[in-house]
Amino acid sequence: MPAVTVENPLTLPRVSAPADAVARPVLTVTTAPSGFEGEGFPVRRAFAGINYRYLDPFIMMDQMGEVEYQPGEPKGTPWHPHRGFETVTYIIDGIFDHQDSNGGGGTITNGDTQWMTAGSGLLHIEAPPEQLVMSGGLFHGLQLWVNLPAKDKMMAPRYQDIRSRSVQLLTSPDGGALLRVIAGELDGHEGPGITHTPITMVHATLAPGAEVTLPWREDFNGLAYVLAGKGSVGAERRPVHLGQTAVFGAGGSLTVRADEKQDSHTPDLEVVLLGGQPIREPMAHYGPFVMNTRDELQQAFEDFQKGRLGTVPAVHGMSSAGPDA
Repeated sequence: MPAVTVENPLTLPRVSAPADAVARPVLTVTTAPSGFEGEGFPVRRAFAGINYRYLDPFIMMDQMGEVEYQPGEPKGTPWHPHRGFETVTYIIDGIFDHQDSNGGGGTITNGDTQWMTAGSGLLHIEAPPEQLVMSGGLFHGLQLWVNLPAKDKMMAPRYQDIRSRSVQLLTSPDGGALLRVIAGELDGHEGPGITHTPITMVHATLAPGAEVTLPWREDFNGLAYVLAGKGSVGAERRPVHLGQTAVFGAGGSLTVRADEKQDSHTPDLEVVLLGGQPIREPMAHYGPFVMNTRDELQQAFEDFQKGRLGTVPAVHGMSSAGPDA
């Protein structure tokens, strides 16, 4: 881990927060519970137990793996519906195929991202390709759900295929941190992901003992999730480790630091940094639908049951998608 890297980070643009930026305090650190998703692949529920007012516009995030599959073990999800939000699937190690009923999809691997705007609704499936199922291998990724404001919830679905080579790479002043801007912007440097709700998504790798203080939009919230390794967050150096999420308070900068000693499995601290402009609208969320009211939620279920969210392509041996699809 990870796939997108450079030999000498000091060749990259450097970013740092201005000296007068107000440091964001750490409000809380939570530990993600483990579970299973889809056909049984292991996940950590990164946002479990965090008050939604600190997450808005993010809804949920799962860390998928890291898991070393034996031959025949790799798993995915069956066909299922979505409406009212966007799914962001970021693959760090391994391969994943995606297809949706709107014609979007493709294969992503090692640093690629699939950005699917469900909008008014569609069906989709995510699964490892047949060759990975046969061979087994390492799989590790993230799936993030980003809410859509009421005015965009019924927009036409859209799919973005973001390849690793298009991610904006940055570093800290001393080169100790490699920053991958997947979406939004950081200190004026923009990532490739196009969002309806203003957000910033960064995957940061910090070498042992490295520290980075980044400028952060004051109208955004601030979250840091640890993918691997050990370190600390905030000027107060609150300890964090694999599977923990730090919630930052108000301010103009946030700080992350890697411990001097990491474990043998993980040489660096790997962190996903998220910020977004809160939508501050009522939210009705159940299963694969995220709407504003219970009536809209009920309508989404009815539309799905009546086949209005699309049909599974015939190549999969099905002509329609009912409640069991």
